[in-house]
Amino acid sequence: MADRKLFAGHAVRRLRRQAGLTQAAMSDVLAISPSYLNLVERNQRPLSASLLVKLAESFDFDPRALAAGEPGGGESAIRRRLADPMFVDLEIDRNEVEEWLAGAPGGAEAFARAYDRIGSGAGAGAAETNDPVAEVRREIERWRGHFADLDAAAEKLADELRLGAGDLYGAIAERLRVKHQLTIRILPVDVMPDLLRRLDLHARQLQLSEMLDPASRTFAAAFQLAQIEARGEIDALAKGAAFTDRAAERLFRRHVASYFAAAVMMPYARFLRACEATGYDLELLQRRFGAGFEQVAHRLTTLQRVGARGLPFFMVRIDRAGQASKRFSGTSGSPLAEGEGRCPLWRVHHAFDRPGALAVQLVELEDGARWLTIARTVTPQGRRYGAVPAEFAVGIGVAADLGNGLAAARGIDLKGEATPIGLGCRACLRERCPQRSAPPAGRALLINERERGVSPFTFGGD
Repeated sequence: MADRKLFAGHAVRRLRRQAGLTQAAMSDVLAISPSYLNLVERNQRPLSASLLVKLAESFDFDPRALAAGEPGGGESAIRRRLADPMFVDLEIDRNEVEEWLAGAPGGAEAFARAYDRIGSGAGAGAAETNDPVAEVRREIERWRGHFADLDAAAEKLADELRLGAGDLYGAIAERLRVKHQLTIRILPVDVMPDLLRRLDLHARQLQLSEMLDPASRTFAAAFQLAQIEARGEIDALAKGAAFTDRAAERLFRRHVASYFAAAVMMPYARFLRACEATGYDLELLQRRFGAGFEQVAHRLTTLQRVGARGLPFFMVRIDRAGQASKRFSGTSGSPLAEGEGRCPLWRVHHAFDRPGALAVQLVELEDGARWLTIARTVTPQGRRYGAVPAEFAVGIGVAADLGNGLAAARGIDLKGEATPIGLGCRACLRERCPQRSAPPAGRALLINERERGVSPFTFGGD
């Protein structure tokens, strides 16, 4: 994926206009032809590495602006908004979205802002505007789930810790003790019945519950180290996000601190090499890096380092009711992560029937996009007998045409038969589906008292 094409015409056009240059003048500075620059700005040519370097040298251009400044958050974010049932009858495809972003980036940004402020007719968008979780998710989307400076700092720290000891948890504990005068203390569940982690500054202790498994203990210790040693990077990211809501800022800080902790446990270069060598074997990666399934799944969505990209995975975590508590699309652009609705035919729901087992499935959406997906249940840490038996299913996936060589794809014909699914009944136009629970939004419901089909709902066309 290192040669993945980068289209960023909107960013180049904005940079040129800020500099007050014509295309001819800017092309002279960059030593390229005006016609080539015109194609780049219209997203008809990718931004090459050499041109990116020239932009950085000639205009003090920060390459991170490519991830953080796309109109409306980029193609995947625009498509997520268009997945709203109110647009279902328009049948806007991926090519139309790409052309819109290339030809009218200002209009796409205006649409995104208006949708986020006004939302659907039910007022969902307006509610989302004031939702700190949705606000944080939009900021994560702006970065495509990858924070380069934070990742680099975590990787450097991980290398230092590995030189000191083979046991990562022990190395982190020693660093906290020696460098920051913090000791780790494992406390009985009776002492911390409702907490898994607590920082006691008076006692200079990081207190962890005995209910945490080894992977979660390491993560908790690395999270504390992130809050101390990555404070500068975290402060910069939070400041750049310019949250107006204090809760959103705190939630975002927790996310990037968790990102740093995961990057210490699974350092970028080593983790990517292991992914490629094992065919992204999730269970093997868990054992090799001492991490949990959900930690590995989330890490897969962040492998977007320039020049060393991993496969573009998405991830979603749902409960038995289908409610999503985590959604990360990375650069996959998958509506399976972006959309609010999910199809019961997708095996992420079936994972609850076989706790701990992997459910692999090839699915095909209405637009013909095919995805290789993997799902498994996870249980929150701290579960006790007699308590609420919480359980979630984590689903990850990658475009089927990128799935060759994956461990999960062995024995599966990625060009063969796939399970046809939708994005929830209200957004799905598939006819004759016996699993349908509601007619699609925007379509007239047809009732024929003399007939009864396999689907309880028959609907009209446009």
